[in-house]
Amino acid sequence: MRMLLVEDDPLMSRVVMRGLRDQEWVVDHAPNGCSALASAVANPYDVIVLDVMIPAPDGFEVCRRIREQGIATPILMLTARNAVEDRIEGLDVGADDYLVKPFSFEELFARLRALVRRCPNALSGRIVIGGLELDTRNQRAMLKGKLLSLNAKEYSLLELLARNVGRPLCRGEISRHVWDDSFDPASNALEVTIARLRRKLETRGAGPVIHTQRGAGYMMVAPAASG
Repeated sequence: MRMLLVEDDPLMSRVVMRGLRDQEWVVDHAPNGCSALASAVANPYDVIVLDVMIPAPDGFEVCRRIREQGIATPILMLTARNAVEDRIEGLDVGADDYLVKPFSFEELFARLRALVRRCPNALSGRIVIGGLELDTRNQRAMLKGKLLSLNAKEYSLLELLARNVGRPLCRGEISRHVWDDSFDPASNALEVTIARLRRKLETRGAGPVIHTQRGAGYMMVAPAASG
């Protein structure tokens, strides 16, 4: 899952980003309203966590402009402003939920999970391709009934390929979903992760195959189609 965190306080940003990444979120950070709008328009996020009290435009205005752009990404307002009028304004300009600081990470994670589930484009919690089964709620993968040992990037890449089985994904599309906006295009991290995934799938057998399509990218093929 990829998220945009809009927060101007450096310490708060680091703490929240560390907590979210520990939960396997891919997190982009915007410190002000202008960069938040640019990121929200340019990238396909699963959810946006938006502080109200940020350098102009403030969070209310950012939320309003995002909705004016026709972007339906769920938005959670995260702020110290707890007056009823503020909560009403946030919801009226298009926010989906409102969490007041200070907050517990457990509540933040629960609210984010609920927002993603309620989204009209919410993704299925289970994917089955041949002998491969993904439990997306718990971010676990089984092959022929046995748990695959995957790190966070391997799992995220496997899920992305599985959700797009039969469709080639270019390098840029994969990096936008699996890595954050600090990803170095010159890095070979994607190729290394693909190679590790292939080995883990092939050693078990009876699973899907990851093909390289020259000029197009990478594609997962179900067993019947690959053989």
